[in-house]
Amino acid sequence: MTAQIINGNDLAREIRKDIAERAAKLTAAGETPGLAVILVGDSPASMVYVLNKERACKANGIRSILEKYDASFTEEQLLERIRVLNADPTVHGILVQLPLPDHIDPRKVIEAIDPAKDMDCFSVFNTGMLMTGQPRIKPCTPHGVMKMLESINYPIRGAHAVIVGASNIVGKPMSMLLLQAGATITICNSKTRDLGHHTRLADILIAATGQRNIIKADMVKPGAVVIDVGVERDENGKLWSDVDFPNVKEVAGYITPVPGGVGPMTITMLLENAIEAAEKKLQSRQKQ
Repeated sequence: MTAQIINGNDLAREIRKDIAERAAKLTAAGETPGLAVILVGDSPASMVYVLNKERACKANGIRSILEKYDASFTEEQLLERIRVLNADPTVHGILVQLPLPDHIDPRKVIEAIDPAKDMDCFSVFNTGMLMTGQPRIKPCTPHGVMKMLESINYPIRGAHAVIVGASNIVGKPMSMLLLQAGATITICNSKTRDLGHHTRLADILIAATGQRNIIKADMVKPGAVVIDVGVERDENGKLWSDVDFPNVKEVAGYITPVPGGVGPMTITMLLENAIEAAEKKLQSRQKQ
């Protein structure tokens, strides 16, 4: 058996066609969607992510506001910029690129963003809404994974999904979206005892630890869907991921590649969140 590849680039292109059409309609109605991204510091990886987001916005009719500051930018200065962007009616979404320099409290920054403009769905308010099954904004990477499962018409209801990685960014919100779709959930982490025992039970296996090749072929149930979220670069700049792709693809039924898998979908869902925020703003304006 050789797994079918779930191509994130192809799926992202299809979804972005719809996003561009919606953006054009919003602009014609006088509500051009605007996304502000703030980068503090000079992390090369963060710069790449931010530039990719800016490029995607411009290519799909979304106004991109990129604010870059050096690592000496203070917490209070950052909070003041967020206050200004919260009050700006032309900005529909705000994203602060993480990680932040050590002298800035990321939780304080996240909570300063207007929940209606919290494009990452990181705030306590938005995570609470997600937990209760009433998400106003869906977290980008988990939502992208759900779109990938939808693209292969995978029957999530009744399936056993195992998530390796329990972060607030991927693991926890991923479990909520899958739970709401009717899956049975197991959440593990890199230190889970006999990790392979749990992963071999998975119909859907999602790896999000950032640890190189933590998922080996003998840890995968034949025919399972394997979604590889965790990525890292070694000291030579080579890209690695959580899944031992060459060997696991001979066991799995479906698998996502790295690069070209979940990554493009994460940015696409960010664009969709910005579009939905602008659409809600337009609907509110039209009711007045």
